[in-house]
Amino acid sequence: MTNKHKDGGFIADIRKIRARARRHIEQGAVTEGYAADRATVLKILNEALATEIVCVLRYKRHYFMAGGINAQSVAAEFLQHANEEQQHADQIAQRIVQLGGEPNLSPEGLAARSHSEYAPGTDLIDMIKEDLVAERIAIDSYREIIAYLGDKDPTTRRMMEGILAMEEEHADDLASLLEEMKES
Repeated sequence: MTNKHKDGGFIADIRKIRARARRHIEQGAVTEGYAADRATVLKILNEALATEIVCVLRYKRHYFMAGGINAQSVAAEFLQHANEEQQHADQIAQRIVQLGGEPNLSPEGLAARSHSEYAPGTDLIDMIKEDLVAERIAIDSYREIIAYLGDKDPTTRRMMEGILAMEEEHADDLASLLEEMKES
C-alpha cells in the first residue's frame, strides 16, 4: 500500500514500514531507518554529557565561592546556569538510553571526556571568564556535533540545537556580566 499525497511528493509503503517496525522490536527507538553510526553518536553524546557535568561542577563551585560587592547577582547567574547545564546533562543521558547506550556518569575520566575544562577561577572576574571560555568551547563543539549528525539523526540533532541555543545565551549573559564588572 503506497501513500501518495496530492502533490505527489511523499510516497511510503506502509506495509513495509509496519513489517520493519516488528523486526528487532527490542531496539526501541532505533529502527532500521536510523542512518547515523550509532557507536559514534553514543561516543559523541557521552563526551557532551561529560562536558555538561563538568560545567555543572564548575558553575556550582563558582556559585559557592562568589564573593565581593557584586557577588549576589553574579552568584545567582552561576546557579541558574548550573541548573540549566544539569538539565542538558539529563536530556543527553536520556537520549543515550533511547539509542540503546549507557550514559557514562563515572567520575573516573570525566575531565578527559569533557570538551571543556574545570577551571576554578581565582576571583569573580576570573570565574566569569573561565565560564565564558567553557561556553565558547561548548558552542563550537556542539556546532560540530550538529553538523556531523545532519539528517542522519534528526532527533539528536534537534536536541543538540536546543542545547546549543542555551549555551549561546549563557555566553551572552557572561559577556554582559564581564562588561558590567569591568565598568564598576
